[in-house]
Amino acid sequence: MDEFGQKKKRFSLGETDKDRRNNLIIIMLSVLLTIVVVVFVVQHNENQKVLQVLNLEKASIQTDLSTLMVNYDSLHTTNTTLKTEMEMSQAKVKDLLDEIQQVKQVSYGQIAQYRQEVTTLRDIMKNYIVQVDSLNRRNQILMAENVQVKDSFAQSVSKNQVLQKEKAHLQEKIKVAAQLEATGLVAIGINRRGKEAESARRAEQIKVSFVLSRNVTAPRGNKVIYVRILEPNQVLFQKSPDDLFAFEDLKIPYSAKREITFEGNDLPVNIFWDNQGKEFLSGEYTVDVFADGNNIGTTKFTMKR
Repeated sequence: MDEFGQKKKRFSLGETDKDRRNNLIIIMLSVLLTIVVVVFVVQHNENQKVLQVLNLEKASIQTDLSTLMVNYDSLHTTNTTLKTEMEMSQAKVKDLLDEIQQVKQVSYGQIAQYRQEVTTLRDIMKNYIVQVDSLNRRNQILMAENVQVKDSFAQSVSKNQVLQKEKAHLQEKIKVAAQLEATGLVAIGINRRGKEAESARRAEQIKVSFVLSRNVTAPRGNKVIYVRILEPNQVLFQKSPDDLFAFEDLKIPYSAKREITFEGNDLPVNIFWDNQGKEFLSGEYTVDVFADGNNIGTTKFTMKR
């Protein structure tokens, strides 16, 4: 047999048709098995990658929830209602964190749902932060007004901030129909003869003049008008720490007051602050007038050196 015949015999699938058929089936099954194994390995690797991504997302969500728990622990308030609400919200954060920790494998749908819940809980947290911050600032204002902190520049700035916030609250009340209105409001320094004194050294009193405008809807009868006078260094004139009046839910200090009888018509009013022999500071003064718990007028005036 020549060399070609030997090679043909060496690479044949079998000597008989049956052998060749069986050998062909074995080869096809081997190829199919190889393909299945390769597909399985590829699919397994892909599943591992997806699982790794989902686990990373799960860990990220757990971290976000843990951060929210820490943030709640850092919030402090004496407001009972707000404190109860924050405790309930914190419990929801903890429940969600426990739920996620118990889940062994998560799906894309679960991750999306958890992300949405975390976003909602974070928005709720931000709202509580704003409320707590607002209440804390309000408490600081009350403490500053009650203890009359005036010994340093920082304390004076704090009192100015208090006044500005009070004005912001008062502006919301100014449109009430029955509220009194001080028109033609002016304040000047006057000397011992009652004449206007532009110089702070010559002034002995501050005169605040205005007219309570006609108002048929305002309650008639006796009323107390309060005046707050802020010096150029932002310190409030006040004779006694007990000189306080009600404004909204606070007790704030006043400089001078006067009781008047209002019958619904225009009523001129003058109120004086006596500096009791002390020299006034030069600069710009701020005057606020209050009646019935409302700010009914504000003006500024300047006394020269």
